[in-house]
Amino acid sequence: MGLYDRYLATRVRRSDADLPETVALVITERDLLGDGAYRTLERFFDWAVQYGTDTVVVYVSVLDEEAIPTLQRELESVTAPQEIAVRVPDDETTADAPIQISIGLGGQSEFATAVQKLSESVDEGTLDPNDIDETAVEEHLVFPTDPDLVIKTGAERLSDFMIWQSVYSELYFTDVNWQNFRLRDYLRALRDYQERQRRFGR
Repeated sequence: MGLYDRYLATRVRRSDADLPETVALVITERDLLGDGAYRTLERFFDWAVQYGTDTVVVYVSVLDEEAIPTLQRELESVTAPQEIAVRVPDDETTADAPIQISIGLGGQSEFATAVQKLSESVDEGTLDPNDIDETAVEEHLVFPTDPDLVIKTGAERLSDFMIWQSVYSELYFTDVNWQNFRLRDYLRALRDYQERQRRFGR
């Protein structure tokens, strides 16, 4: 760790402000094509755990659906400090591991599937429409975790990942490309988060 990294780490640790318990990272399939891309992801997991994160959610946006099986195989084999759950578009099983990875499963699709399941329950008579609330929706999401901090690398552009869950999240955009993402970039995101006053829509 360089001098500047140690300085940032000290600022983060000595701050009275809370650190994010849940961090989401948004990258693209192209980000994972570069040399060392998966090693950077492994380090990211280590950094997150080191600085108090309980849950890490990674969204890999995909343009070429044929790349999904390869991405799934590679991501399921990365080294991580905690259990990993990888989900692809046709897997509707709830991701409940400390590290959750979505490959090409956008928030619009995830939300639509949750609504369909609720509708089926109403049709079957097992659910009263009046009982449908935020909790009912969240129980049918693949990623039922609300991120405190969402980090988007490479460009200041939103994706449709976790559109329901991230409504009150703090968004952090960095123009640093994933292949160049370092500890100092993660620490900068944490410092930015600590300096914000969260309002949760109020």
